[in-house]
Amino acid sequence: MAEKVIQEEKRVFMTGNEVVAWGALAANAEIMYGYPITPQNEIMHYWTRLAPKNEREFLQTEDELSAGFTTNGGVMAGRRAFTATAGPGNTLMQEPISMAEAMRLPTVTIVQQRGGPSTATVIYSQQEVTLTTLGGNGEGLRVVYSTATHQELFDYTIKAFNTAWKYRFPTFVLADGYQAKMRESLVMYDPASKGIEMFPTEPFVGKEGTPGVDREPGHFRNTYNVEEELYDVLQEHFADYNKMTPEVAEYKEIGSKESKVVVIAHGVVARGAKAAVEDLRAEGFNVGFFRPVTLRPLAVPELREVANNADKILVVESANGQMDRLLKEAIYGCSAEMLSLFKPGVGITAEEIEARVREIV
Repeated sequence: MAEKVIQEEKRVFMTGNEVVAWGALAANAEIMYGYPITPQNEIMHYWTRLAPKNEREFLQTEDELSAGFTTNGGVMAGRRAFTATAGPGNTLMQEPISMAEAMRLPTVTIVQQRGGPSTATVIYSQQEVTLTTLGGNGEGLRVVYSTATHQELFDYTIKAFNTAWKYRFPTFVLADGYQAKMRESLVMYDPASKGIEMFPTEPFVGKEGTPGVDREPGHFRNTYNVEEELYDVLQEHFADYNKMTPEVAEYKEIGSKESKVVVIAHGVVARGAKAAVEDLRAEGFNVGFFRPVTLRPLAVPELREVANNADKILVVESANGQMDRLLKEAIYGCSAEMLSLFKPGVGITAEEIEARVREIV
């Protein structure tokens, strides 16, 4: 391995896709498998520029299915592997991601959301929430970080590798086309300088020794003979996921537990929501802000406390209620009235959110 990629903390100004490539380098990612699709293409482009200089590797596959399966294979070989995709590519990757979920493979996937369904637009949306949190034919045993800033793109790209390898569930950084393409300042750093210890990788297959003699044999399966066998395996996975949830679930808030109206938003839309709430609170409005950072798993106890204390919750997202459905499941039975500001595939400004809150108040 070459010397550390980032020698000292430094402020930079770059696109979100470039940030992801640098974040993966800082996280000691060894190889990226990928296939081009807008708006994530530049992650691949920047990675291929940086990788040779830092003794890292890249393989462009023939499609997103192959990108997903080769990522699985890289992980099983003990490589700190990742991929990136968007839209229709995310749809195709659900098959290998379901395999990763079944086999508890610590894959890392960056998703730069674009409009849907199908090809739709190549620009921006928050319409890949359902697909990323609950896609595939399993139970959605995944971790999904929804980023709002370039600093978070860097921070959570690093964190995604640690979370994936520590808990052995597929892990996602869910961003969007705006974050991918726009430029913004951030501080890059060596994780060790922040006290972040990178969780080590290890091979699933090809270990030294004889299975059953020198070491425990490995059982890596995504198919079972009878229903009862699958049921027993899933119970273990559910128990591990539930045990992990309090350690992984993240959120940010402003006065959400004391306010009568609370605005909930995620990702880049949360930037506008936070600004709107801060302006309204400065004018004396009793309004709070809650942002789920992890969309899977959600911070359910905190959400339920908010939903039982508030009179009204305004859910704001650039989709037609994809996060809203996750929230309603989490806070079922709570007393707050659920209201919405949905603009699928379209950006939402702080001014629009502020105007909607004034209507509600």
